[in-house]
Amino acid sequence: MKLLLATRNRDKVREIRSVLADLNVELLCAADMPDLPEVEEDADTLEGNAIKKALTLHQLTGLPTLADDTGLEVEALGGVPGVYSSRYAGPGATYDDNVQKLLQAMRDVPTSRRQAQFRTVVAFAHDGNVETVEGVCRGVITTEPRGSNNFGYDPIFFVPELGKTMAEMTLAEKNRISHRGKAFREIKKNLTNYLSRSR
Repeated sequence: MKLLLATRNRDKVREIRSVLADLNVELLCAADMPDLPEVEEDADTLEGNAIKKALTLHQLTGLPTLADDTGLEVEALGGVPGVYSSRYAGPGATYDDNVQKLLQAMRDVPTSRRQAQFRTVVAFAHDGNVETVEGVCRGVITTEPRGSNNFGYDPIFFVPELGKTMAEMTLAEKNRISHRGKAFREIKKNLTNYLSRSR
């Protein structure tokens, strides 16, 4: 059976494939289907964007489809960048552009007030229906980037329980504690039920 991941982000696909590796499905991503349109993420919530992407590509392809949207929510900034995390520094922003803008915004925030959380919402669209789950990982924003696994805000997101930024973790370590790992392990239960009904 084929399952579509509604993303072209290869870093994200790598993490998701690792979590879902033991499912007996062929995992495709939007980059494998170049004729698929880009789905504009114009909802004002993570849930809205995830549902829109999943339902749109499910309707276009007929394939059961997973989509997620992730936001970094910084307490001292009132939850910013949140739903705008991937384009915080503007359209076409690179990972580093977003990181540098956030560090600048946080330059006068003391260590005691640098708490933040990553939140991922995953939507699973199938048979015209959609189901959602959520995963959260809490941490602290560092004052400078650390680590070589440069994906999003990982170099400045420090997780006290492991004593590392996400960019200093192995993929296995990150998937064990991350927002995306938690969300996809939760949706995996829905996928397992769906697969057992569909075979």
